[in-house]
Amino acid sequence: MAGPATDITTPDVTTPAPASASVRAGVLAAATVSLVTLAIATFELSMADWPSGFVLLVILPLASLLFFGCCLWSASQLLRIRKDGAKFALPFLICALTLAALVYAPLQQIYLQHDFWARRADREKIVARVENGELFPNVGHNRNLIALGSRAPNVSAGGNDIVIDDTDDGVYVLFLTSRGLKQYFTGFLRVPPGGDPKKFFEFEDKPPTQLVRYDEDWWFVAN
Repeated sequence: MAGPATDITTPDVTTPAPASASVRAGVLAAATVSLVTLAIATFELSMADWPSGFVLLVILPLASLLFFGCCLWSASQLLRIRKDGAKFALPFLICALTLAALVYAPLQQIYLQHDFWARRADREKIVARVENGELFPNVGHNRNLIALGSRAPNVSAGGNDIVIDDTDDGVYVLFLTSRGLKQYFTGFLRVPPGGDPKKFFEFEDKPPTQLVRYDEDWWFVAN
């Protein structure tokens, strides 16, 4: 009598599905480059305490090239959408939003507003001391410069120096926000009551390129 037939059928072997491509590293890289670029664009003026040549000739060009390269790379990832999914559009979306912020968002104005209001009280105290004669020019090669030193509140870029112009109308006091190459500067100018910022001695030969009123007797200026 024949025994039961032996099942010699080969058991099914489930083939593992190929792992889906990950875009996590690309998103992280694009986000990091974008955040660094936005930070430099926002706080560029606060780098005035650094050597301006280093900022202008090294940091800014390198940051621009890095962001440009990131944009090109993220655009190349769009070619993978059909094969690996729409998630590969995320790096390009991050770069595009960053570029829009660089073009349209008032990043430096936001920084300047914060700088003005955060340091206004300390600057008002410095102005009062200048007007009372407690502070006076103390730099031998410049009769309009007062070096406040490291012990004073940090109210001015470029070594915490302020520039004054003592006139018949009162004292003009300039708190620098940046000091660049070829005597270029930006800063908050406190004018005496009723004073005209255009009468500040730095603008005798050439009117300011920027003149923005921030509050009564306070102007943001650039030469």
